[in-house]
Amino acid sequence: MKARLPALGVVALLIMAIAALPGVTPSASSDPSATPPVVTVAIHDTAPFVMTQGSVKSGFTIDILDRVSKRTGWTIDYLEFGTVADQLESVTNGRADAAAGGLSITSERSPDFDFSQPTLNAGLQIMVPAGLEKPSQPGLAEFLTLLFSKATLVWLTIAAVGVILPVALIRQVRRRRADSMPAQSMPAQSWPVQVLAVVWASVGIVFVAYYTATLAANLTVAKFDAKISSPADLFGKRVCTVAGTTSAAYLAELGMNFEAVPRIDDCYAGLQNDSVDAVVYDSPVLRYYLSQDGAGSVAIAGPIFEREDYGIAFRNGSGLRKQFDEALLRMQEDGDYDLIIRKWFGEPADAGR
Repeated sequence: MKARLPALGVVALLIMAIAALPGVTPSASSDPSATPPVVTVAIHDTAPFVMTQGSVKSGFTIDILDRVSKRTGWTIDYLEFGTVADQLESVTNGRADAAAGGLSITSERSPDFDFSQPTLNAGLQIMVPAGLEKPSQPGLAEFLTLLFSKATLVWLTIAAVGVILPVALIRQVRRRRADSMPAQSMPAQSWPVQVLAVVWASVGIVFVAYYTATLAANLTVAKFDAKISSPADLFGKRVCTVAGTTSAAYLAELGMNFEAVPRIDDCYAGLQNDSVDAVVYDSPVLRYYLSQDGAGSVAIAGPIFEREDYGIAFRNGSGLRKQFDEALLRMQEDGDYDLIIRKWFGEPADAGR
């Protein structure tokens, strides 16, 4: 019995030593899915995704993160940035654990970030001043502008010359006939004058018909030139978007001239003061502005194009992404997600999940 005690002691010591080896005993710190007490999220105010009034934050993305934090136990600490580029940089340099808002999931960004499952599916759309999304109705001002254009003045000059010359010719023929015949024997109108009058009247009818058709055609072209309903209609127009976004990349790929500004509010101001013809940006953002401050003054032109997904950008290899995806999936299954969609965008089908 006494001989067994040292042997048991040796076995116990061996077990303790093995258990103390790194990676043998699981710990909270070694679990990649362990929930940290605080998750730092970089945000950039873009209605309706993120909006800040004083110390209160609201918006579609804020509601999503709020629901996720309740399911994961996260405490979220928000860091505010002025641009999307600054948001994403804060994740790559370690200042933030994730970036959230109206962030598009793109092939260019994917190598640098671990994106969540899509929180929203939408795309790009065009916003124009109210009325420009429909064919314009030319009024008196447009008619007078076309009437006194260079081409029209050339035609009117030709018409004037064409009227004056025949009149002068007829007067000359009459004068000669009057000189060569007594007044009592001169017919009321000689046959050359009658022939010339008939011929010129026919020419005049043809000219008036042609001129009227040309004027109407030019007005019709001007009418439809004013319509914007697709990206193809933007060439030659003053287009505005936000620098460093997918909409700017899309316009650059088309080879289109456009103004890139720091904030979408700058584009809205351009529409209001008539320095911009159209704004190209994320459809949810434009539609929210249309329903709020832009009601009556702006309109959406054409359908959504360049479909894209929106999500949360985590650092590559972050265990937080899996936790977020699992929580988002549960929200979609139990209807919590659809409630948020209805709140900000209407019926769930409108969001195109």
